[in-house]
Amino acid sequence: MNRKIFISFLIATGFAAGAVRAQGVRAPVWAGSFYDDDKARLSAQIDAYLENVKDLPATIAGVQALICPHAGYVFSGQTAAYAYRLVRGKPYETVIIIGVSHRYPLDGCSIYLKGGFATPLGVAQVDEEVAARIAKASGFSYVPQAHAEEHSVEVQVPFIQRALPKAKIVPIVMGYPTRRNVYALAEGLAKVSGNDKVLIVASTDLSHYLSKKDANKVDAETIALVRNLNANTLLNRCANGENIMCGGGGVAATLIALKKTGEPKVEVLRYSDSSEISGDEDRVVGYLAAAVTLKPGPPREFSLSSAEKKQLLELARQAVRTFVTEKRVVDFRTEDPNLLAERGAFVTLRKKGELRGCIGFIEPVASLYETVIQTAIYAATEDNRFTPVMEEELKDLEYEVSVLTPLQKIDNPRVVQVGRHGLVISMGNNRGLLLPQVPVENKWDRETFLNQACVKAGLPPDAWKKGAEISVFEAIVFH
Repeated sequence: MNRKIFISFLIATGFAAGAVRAQGVRAPVWAGSFYDDDKARLSAQIDAYLENVKDLPATIAGVQALICPHAGYVFSGQTAAYAYRLVRGKPYETVIIIGVSHRYPLDGCSIYLKGGFATPLGVAQVDEEVAARIAKASGFSYVPQAHAEEHSVEVQVPFIQRALPKAKIVPIVMGYPTRRNVYALAEGLAKVSGNDKVLIVASTDLSHYLSKKDANKVDAETIALVRNLNANTLLNRCANGENIMCGGGGVAATLIALKKTGEPKVEVLRYSDSSEISGDEDRVVGYLAAAVTLKPGPPREFSLSSAEKKQLLELARQAVRTFVTEKRVVDFRTEDPNLLAERGAFVTLRKKGELRGCIGFIEPVASLYETVIQTAIYAATEDNRFTPVMEEELKDLEYEVSVLTPLQKIDNPRVVQVGRHGLVISMGNNRGLLLPQVPVENKWDRETFLNQACVKAGLPPDAWKKGAEISVFEAIVFH
């Protein structure tokens, strides 16, 4: 095997090894290739990596999750050590490891429910109680083929054994990073995380086999998404097969889960790429070490300044004008954290006071500024109640943006407050939404509001009394 092929073997996926194993204690598959198979040498290697860590931020506390690379230790071990040094000796009892299925076509996730993972350092036992809780909440179970030859979980275990020797593990392998799979896993993670006893490790490398210049550029953009907690944008790019990170689904699930339990913050600890070791700058793989801390309690209330509202309205106007006149999407970039935040939003168009189009996303699918651009274009061209906006109409259009809070399911319709809440009514495949300003503009009371939301969903007006699901949200509305 020549040097370049051997390097590619270590820094990417390796070759198939071993057979499918029954659940129990999983024997090491990649000892001797991705990491050393001798106990003394492996211990010394990891300890040296940990001791070589320099200049960690001194103020990081309350770490809930790590993002760590999973290549051969010679390439990514020092970068991974920056994450594990931060938590070494802390009182974590369980480490949830989320890897990615490199070799088995898995739709969903496989959770290792019982037994343990063996390495040259011994057996890391599975926390069967935590594993069972994640499985129950997520709907995922154990798929033996997904774990049999997967390295992305295995290479994290020796680091955990040295940094957190008393901790148990929950190995999880994620397959295709669809929205359904990522959100289901996030639901499971949210049930067990958000405290100082459980640590999540999202195992991922960044871009693969680009030139060093291109890799560093792409990786910087990916790291910005992670730092800004843009889980849905990250998820969309990974689901589209973009070459940004192989374990993006696990990273997105981790961020989404922690958003459910508090206010997360990402600290980037180290970035590197394989050329630092291989010398090959034509085909490199990027590596990231990061930590996610959590401010407990409900997330801070989202708000927008007058300047930010003005910018979003102008962006909606530019998006429609550019698309209608030039058939292209407006180019816009920002560093404003509020505009980079992921929020559901609607754009409403009116012409001389009459509705001309209104489309939006109830749940976050991208950053706020991207959502406003897309929904403005959709409102102008895709609302099937109206013909597409023509160029000569542009001067007469009025714009309104509604930025939504997350949906909250309610059991008591009396909770609904006209003027404060928007409504989503759903039953089966039927779903209807009305924004908070709609009942105010039409002078509806609560019951009429509920009736009209049912009609919008294609349901009988009294469906809210007969089992339809009611959810409320609030909105920042400006025009």
